[in-house]
Amino acid sequence: MTNTLDRLAPSDSQDLTSPGPVDTERVADLVGQLLAAIGEDPGREGLSDTPARVAAWWRRFFSPDPSAAPTCFTEPHLSGQLVVIGGMSVWSLCEHHLLPMNLDVVVGYVPDGEVMGLSKFGRIAQQCAGRLQVQERFTRQVADEIAVVIGSTDVAVAVRGTHLCMSARGVRMEAARTTTLQTGGRFESDSVLSQQFLTLATDRWRVA
Repeated sequence: MTNTLDRLAPSDSQDLTSPGPVDTERVADLVGQLLAAIGEDPGREGLSDTPARVAAWWRRFFSPDPSAAPTCFTEPHLSGQLVVIGGMSVWSLCEHHLLPMNLDVVVGYVPDGEVMGLSKFGRIAQQCAGRLQVQERFTRQVADEIAVVIGSTDVAVAVRGTHLCMSARGVRMEAARTTTLQTGGRFESDSVLSQQFLTLATDRWRVA
């Protein structure tokens, strides 16, 4: 297992610009060329529609659901409570090998007078995953985006990744997992709060 730890700092620039539109016609043509280059017949039964299907998938992958802006709800009597949202599993693509990686995301934050709509955490994870990625950058982007929405760096994000570029190629270690942790604000200064988050975040991973 690989583990990395980073600290969340205020950031004015968000690296969440969506990729440009996918040229599905050209992608389909290139997939057909790839099939021919590996010795297949792109026109045979079973493959004739594959280039178009692959091109359609790439278009959908780079176009995550453009949901409404994350919403916060006023809770004036709420402060100091640890909120942890887990069980968010998203797929992304390793930018080094164009192979899938499955990212299990857990987010913790400390509300101060407002709470963020729970479904929006999953939307943010999907938005950050819908591009060519590396897990380390993905973890930071999720944390940065949540910090912007809640107006505070009291955010922690833990991600456990399964990478096909490691389990299906190269060393082919199927059980390998990579864990990344991004923390900021009180999660840096309050060791008890940090430990509470880590305990809740990793509890489900121990039995997975």
